[in-house]
Amino acid sequence: MSAATRTLQRFWHWLPTGIDRRVRFIAWANFVAQTVIVGTGGAVRLTGAGLGCPTWPRCTADSFVTTPEMGIHGIIEFGNRTLFFVVEIIAILAVLYVIKYRAQRRDLLVLTIIPAASVFLQAIVGGITVLTGLNPYVVGLHFVLSVVLVVLAAVLVYRVYEAPGERARVAPVWYAGVTHLTSFFVAVTVIVGILTTGSGPHAGDGGAKRNGLDPELLQHVHSWPAYATLALTVVLVVGAVRFPPRPRTRTFVLWLLAVEIVQIIVGVTQARLGLPEILVGIHMVLACLLTAAMTTVVLSLKSPVPTTVGEAERQPVSGSAAG
Repeated sequence: MSAATRTLQRFWHWLPTGIDRRVRFIAWANFVAQTVIVGTGGAVRLTGAGLGCPTWPRCTADSFVTTPEMGIHGIIEFGNRTLFFVVEIIAILAVLYVIKYRAQRRDLLVLTIIPAASVFLQAIVGGITVLTGLNPYVVGLHFVLSVVLVVLAAVLVYRVYEAPGERARVAPVWYAGVTHLTSFFVAVTVIVGILTTGSGPHAGDGGAKRNGLDPELLQHVHSWPAYATLALTVVLVVGAVRFPPRPRTRTFVLWLLAVEIVQIIVGVTQARLGLPEILVGIHMVLACLLTAAMTTVVLSLKSPVPTTVGEAERQPVSGSAAG
């Protein structure tokens, strides 16, 4: 038996056979990585480095890596491309960390396989973005896919703290209805925000086209669903305090409210200051955190069904990570 084979066998035996700290760590690492790459992608665009590597998959016609002649823009763009490999490694590790107990936790396997496969899709869309000269609609699609991956990462984190098996709704019908209505307005806010950004000054490159929409008008339109989301979230907070469906629901909805308040403050400030790059970048990352927080509120509407009569609701083993 070769040394490589023995190493692989030891690694296989080392892999978790159930949810432990390693699994929770890799779930959080996946969430952080999916969020961070949104921030670095935003940095590429906001620094005007969107075409720092003017072609794809190579950085230049003759090189896969940046060259000194390409300057700082080449370094920024190539650095963001390189980060995709880090995200993919984390995603693959997440798959391996749940593979041994896939029969018992098929949900975790699916939630790890999707990002592991989708990272390549993101890379392809990123390549199309470059090849189309930073078309604002392709850039917007790139961001939408990133938000979806952040949401799935949030679901994975939630599920590794939740007992497996059948789940039943524990929130009142009206509360569940308001929650889903809030999530609808969150989605609308993000989509209109993408169109607003596509009409604004941060194209990623001096020669990149804009979508031709009125940026001033879109800023106002973007604020309408955002304020509707805030109003509905206040209703959820009051409902969670007075008629708590689950203790964790109250925690998650308070986090949702906190993210929204910060997001609105940043949004209003950036609009009044002429869209400074740093605030626009923060606004992008907060959009991902907003969707993640909204996702946890929706998930908390249901609770695992007890397996025995009279069994109390199963809470996560580590309350510090899941609320």
